[in-house]
Amino acid sequence: MKPKAVSQLVRGRFSEQLVKEAAIALREKLGQNPTLGILFVSVDYIEHINDVLEIIRLNARVPLLTGCSTQGIIGTDEESEAQSGFSLLLLSLPDCQVKAVPFTQTMVDEANVADYWYEKTGLKPDDVKAWLVFADPFTCRVDDWLKSWNRAYPSVPCFGGLACGPTQSAESWIFLNDSLVEQGIAIALSGPIRIETVVSQGCKPIGEPLTVTHAEENYLLTIGSKPAFEVLNDVYQSLSEDERQKARGHLVAGLALNEYVEDFKQGDFIVRNILAADPSSGAVAINALPRVGQTMQYHLRDATAAAADLTTLLDKAQKKKKFKPFAAILCNCNGRGRELFTVPNHDAHLINEHFPNLPLAGFFANGEVGPIGHQNFIHSFTASLAFFSEI
Repeated sequence: MKPKAVSQLVRGRFSEQLVKEAAIALREKLGQNPTLGILFVSVDYIEHINDVLEIIRLNARVPLLTGCSTQGIIGTDEESEAQSGFSLLLLSLPDCQVKAVPFTQTMVDEANVADYWYEKTGLKPDDVKAWLVFADPFTCRVDDWLKSWNRAYPSVPCFGGLACGPTQSAESWIFLNDSLVEQGIAIALSGPIRIETVVSQGCKPIGEPLTVTHAEENYLLTIGSKPAFEVLNDVYQSLSEDERQKARGHLVAGLALNEYVEDFKQGDFIVRNILAADPSSGAVAINALPRVGQTMQYHLRDATAAAADLTTLLDKAQKKKKFKPFAAILCNCNGRGRELFTVPNHDAHLINEHFPNLPLAGFFANGEVGPIGHQNFIHSFTASLAFFSEI
């Protein structure tokens, strides 16, 4: 039996009948019992979440159901922002194993060695193909968790995102099976399945890659022996007038992941926000800890760069040999969508152009989890996409 998936984005406020009909229709379309269900719900569904989960598990016959709350849901070729509804993906994964591992901030604080997580999960790195992760950024220091997780499971890709709640509210919700869970959940995927990740940071490099020659904590002080602010200003002045208009508030810092690259290009950097820039001291504060000797390059993030970056990465994925995805999960920054592109359905439409009618579920996140190179990071303004394919 081959793996298979079905998905549906359902618009409208909660009603038992609406959820039940969708669950039954997807189960019938799948034609076999699912192994895993992924569900994203608008925040107004949370007051009914126990009913929602029970209805879906019962009528779609889902043994393991997980997901989170969001301000926007994504389906095949469509995105629904700030509207009521849910997006559901059912996956049948014959001979594959899925295992849910809840985690909390207390566990993160206790995890001083890799063996800690092996004891909690019962899994070693060779036991896992990939991790699907949802977390609450308001109750868990997810960055600390991911650093610990990377040490325990090096080179094992993590993909997913941080849940969203109501606008300007420090609340979000994660769920597993029949109930809400605190702080975070990681789903181990293993067996005869291939997971391909596409992480589009939505930027293009500008200026030249230079070596960090002086840095303290999160402050870039000198780059190529010149004040970091001076380099930033030189890069800005080198842009065309149109690019300068776009660049205001959209310049970011790219830190190289590998110092042994001869010709740095797009995708060789982990992109981090610029927090402040001081012309008097020459310092530039970024949302990262740069190292002396590390290569960095300023980048420009705008709608044009974001569209081009995602298109390029999807082109590459499409051309991979023996790669025939049967499902995908998309975790998009809540700063993308209409706010960035001014048109609806931008990223979902691009994915559908490359992989027509591919079952897809996704959500707009408070932060996106995905690998760059062989290390997992939490991103912003990013599209983190994972494809499920047969081996």
